Amino acid sequence: MTERLSVREAGSGTPLVLLHAFPLSARMWESQLDELPGPDGTDARVLAVDLRGFGGTPLGADAPSLDLLADDIALLLDAAGIEQAVIGGLSMGGYIAMAFARRYPDRLSGLLFADTKGSADTDTARANRERVAKAVLARDSVRLLVDEQLPSPLLGSTTAKRCPKLVDYVAELISAASPAAVAWAQRAMAARPDSLESLGAVDVPALVIVGDEDALTPIPDAEALAAALPQADLTILPGAGHLSALEVPEAFNAAVRGFLSTID
Repeated sequence: MTERLSVREAGSGTPLVLLHAFPLSARMWESQLDELPGPDGTDARVLAVDLRGFGGTPLGADAPSLDLLADDIALLLDAAGIEQAVIGGLSMGGYIAMAFARRYPDRLSGLLFADTKGSADTDTARANRERVAKAVLARDSVRLLVDEQLPSPLLGSTTAKRCPKLVDYVAELISAASPAAVAWAQRAMAARPDSLESLGAVDVPALVIVGDEDALTPIPDAEALAAALPQADLTILPGAGHLSALEVPEAFNAAVRGFLSTID
């Protein structure tokens, strides 16, 4: 899949692979691509990936699976000549980072989890994902997601009040997603296992970030995730909801930059 995987890249330091939230694309990481590499590009090598079906990456014909997306990232590292990397993801991207940690622990130099959780979906959550998958396919439109997710619960109340242009930008990113990719990703997320126990064996530096207004994966989920990891720090970002990297990019980037400075 790597020959068709769309990736945005900047810098030449510590490799950091960023995996986007559902149902966005690598465009959500523009601030991180601009700011995490130092002035000379040497602090971080940031690779922001369009996951299957999103952005410039085709969906393909495989059955829904987060493990498949984790395998894509391993192949990407091979193609980029990267032996180990910090794997980071926000929301759905975090679930994929967890799958990567289960499958390729020796490829990790660190983990970054933002606004995500380690537990599996409840029966209610799985049923809702299937509802959305069927609805977007039947309507051949993802407008349902914009109507149901924006501004709340996807963005924090502070962001909605302070930055209506960001609400419009996220709506644009969602609207660019295809119904087929949305349905595929929903079904892949619904099938994911609980990761809290398996993460206990992943002994690498980790940073867990959460917005204090995150209504989808709130602070207790972040605390449980940090507690499950042997070497984790937890950073809570004031005034941010579920898309903290977009809502408070300066604070998000400062936390990530500090974390990267600890990676050997």
